Amino acid sequence: MLRNGLEPWHLLIVAILFIALFGSKKLPEAARGLGKSMRILKSEARAMKEESNTDSDQEVGKSPA
Repeated sequence: MLRNGLEPWHLLIVAILFIALFGSKKLPEAARGLGKSMRILKSEARAMKEESNTDSDQEVGKSPA
């Protein structure tokens, strides 16, 4: 049924639906908001990863009790 996942015509149908639902004037605003949300998500994930790396580095330096 879904051997190849999304085909190009699937994406075309989704694009047409977005334009029909939101209108062409609101699409750039929605894309801007989505881009901003993605940047925030990436920066938070990066910060969490760096925090966990520094925590694990500190645990490695500790001597066993």
